[in-house]
Amino acid sequence: MIQATWKELTLTPRFPLGTSKGMINARTVWYLIAWDADRPQIRGIGEAALFPGHSKEFPADVRTKLVELCADTSDWVQRLNNDLVHVPGVRFAVEQCLRDLSVSGSKILFPSDFTLGRKSIPINGLVWMGDKATMRERIKAQIDGGNRCVKMKIGGIGIADELQLLTDVRREYSAQELTLRVDANGAFTSGNVMPVLERLAELEVESIEQPVPPGLYEAMAELCAKTPLPIALDEDLIGINSAEAKTDLLNHVKPQYIVIKPSMVGGWKAAREWIDLAQERNIKWWITSALESSIGLNAIAQWAATLGVSIPQGLGTGSVYSNNIPSPLTVEDGALRYRPEVPWQLERLTA
Repeated sequence: MIQATWKELTLTPRFPLGTSKGMINARTVWYLIAWDADRPQIRGIGEAALFPGHSKEFPADVRTKLVELCADTSDWVQRLNNDLVHVPGVRFAVEQCLRDLSVSGSKILFPSDFTLGRKSIPINGLVWMGDKATMRERIKAQIDGGNRCVKMKIGGIGIADELQLLTDVRREYSAQELTLRVDANGAFTSGNVMPVLERLAELEVESIEQPVPPGLYEAMAELCAKTPLPIALDEDLIGINSAEAKTDLLNHVKPQYIVIKPSMVGGWKAAREWIDLAQERNIKWWITSALESSIGLNAIAQWAATLGVSIPQGLGTGSVYSNNIPSPLTVEDGALRYRPEVPWQLERLTA
C-alpha cells in the first residue's frame, strides 16, 4: 500500500529576481513524497511549484489537494484526469512522484544520453531586471559564461534603457554570434507595443514573449498577424486545459512560438498536448522552467531531453537559489548537464 506525506519549502534567491510584475524575494514550493509500506526507504518525490501572479491556483489550493492526496493514495492515477486538471502544479507533482517511485526513487525519470552525462541541453541565459548598470553586468556575465542565447526581461526599468542595453549588445555581437530573446511578461498594451516590436526587429531579436497581458486574445491575434518579429505565447497558455480550448487558442491567435512551462500547464502529458497541437500548425516551441527547485527542474529537463530539442530551452534557473536541493544538474557553457557521478542530497525532504 502506498503511503504519502508532503513538505513545504521556501527557496531564497541569491538576488531579487526582477520582472515587469515586481521583484521575487522568496519562492515557496511543495513536495509530494510517497513510498510503499513494504519498502519505506524508497521514496518517490514530486514538486508542485505554482507561480503567484501567473498560476491559476493558489497556495491554499495546493495545500488542500496535498492533504487530500496523502489521506487517500488509492486513486492518484484517476485523479490526474479529473479534479487535478484544475490544479496543474499539483497534477505535475503527482506525475513526478509516481514516476520516481516506479524507478525506485532514483530520480532517473527518463533514462537517456542526458542522464548518462553524454549529452547536454542547450539553454538560454536569463537576464533578470535590475537597474541599467546591473543589467549590463548580468548580460556580460551570461555571455562570458558561454551562453550564445540570452533572454532579457523587459518592461520594468523603462523601454528606452532596455533598448539601449540590447543595442549595445548588438554592436558587439551579431545575430549570427548571439541570439537575443526578450520576455515582457505582458508589460505593454496593444496601443504602445508596435514601436517596441519594430525596434526589436531592427536589433534582430529572435522573439518576444507575451508582449501584452494574457487573455487579450483579439489584440494578441492582431499583433501576431502584423508583428515584424516572432511572438511567443507564455502566460496565455496557463489555465487552458482542454484539447478543444488549446486548439481554439492556437487557431485564433496563430503565434509564431509557444513557451511551455510543465509546472504551470499541468505536467508532461499536458505539455505534450501543447507540442503536438503546435507542430500540427507549424508553430515553434520551447520548454522552460518556472523557478522550480532541483526536483522539478530535473523532471522537466529529463523529459525535454527525450524530445530531440535543438534550439535553446529555458532551463538554466537552478543556480538562482542559495538553498536549492543539491543535485547532479549543472550549467556549463550555455548548456544544462546531468552529472550522474554527483549524488542527490535529499536529507531535507526525506528525513
